[in-house]
Amino acid sequence: MRKLSLRARAWISDICYALLVLVTGGFFAISCAALLSQAVRTSPVRSWTNNWDAVIIAATYLLVCIISIAFCVKRRVAVRRRLQRIAKTHHSIVRREVPQPVHEYISQEFARSCLVSYESQPRYTIHSGWGRPGTRLSGIRFRRALLDTIAEIDARARLVIPSHPNLKPHARMLHHFRFLLPLLPKDEEGLSELHYYDSAIQLVRTVDREPTEEEYQRGMDAVASILQMLRECRLEMLEDSRMQINNVMS
Repeated sequence: MRKLSLRARAWISDICYALLVLVTGGFFAISCAALLSQAVRTSPVRSWTNNWDAVIIAATYLLVCIISIAFCVKRRVAVRRRLQRIAKTHHSIVRREVPQPVHEYISQEFARSCLVSYESQPRYTIHSGWGRPGTRLSGIRFRRALLDTIAEIDARARLVIPSHPNLKPHARMLHHFRFLLPLLPKDEEGLSELHYYDSAIQLVRTVDREPTEEEYQRGMDAVASILQMLRECRLEMLEDSRMQINNVMS
């Protein structure tokens, strides 16, 4: 049998409480009206005038109603104050707060939970396209991490080349960052870090299989080299600007 959700049970509880209040209030009003009617019928003049029985009955019911409301309000305030005194932050249980057997049981269960959690961690598990657990690449998805570097390099490139073209969704990195090629050194094969970065981005964009850890590492090495070059160029630009300002002021 399907259990009701917490919200549904709270809703049903509120409806039952409202019905109980309405039924109780209805019987209260009916009994008050019946007693007042009987007081009028049994009076010598059969009228409300100088009918002290009716006055006493009405005052009694009014007093009961006021006392009931006062008790409800007092209980509501007391519960709210007690809940407010409960700490919202976590506090560890010390020995003096609970009996010794209870404290030992809690400590044993906590240690057991920690041991189970530690033993349940995945080990020696390799998921294609993800970093291995227990290594510095743990939890990193290679495809997403490489694609996220495009915006970072583009933002750094605009600091060095303000007129850098806008990034297009499917543009080749070798074409989009073509203005950075003269700034990057080349290896013995005539390839720069931008060529390796372009290969890594094309791999994660077009190939169905997930990139390997070696491919991801090679792409991130290219990213680090490009960002280092842009950082050095930015520092040189700031130094030149500072020297020009000093020359003008002198």
